[in-house]
Amino acid sequence: MAKDPREEMRRIQGMAGRICVHILRSDYPLIDIVLERNALREECSRLFPDRLWLFDMIYESRFDRLISQWRPETSDD
Repeated sequence: MAKDPREEMRRIQGMAGRICVHILRSDYPLIDIVLERNALREECSRLFPDRLWLFDMIYESRFDRLISQWRPETSDD
């Protein structure tokens, strides 16, 4: 039986929220954030392959913005 797409989206949102919290925690290693971002992207690709551009537009830009604001020493900007 297929899962409810809304349930899958809530799970994706939860994963993204945890990544945002990790970015804000200065003691959380950046490499772990990179790994979690990659895992989230893979999960989005698996669940919503035709909408991966939305992931890039919404989540990747949010993560990049948070990193540049809260971890300027690690930002590539």
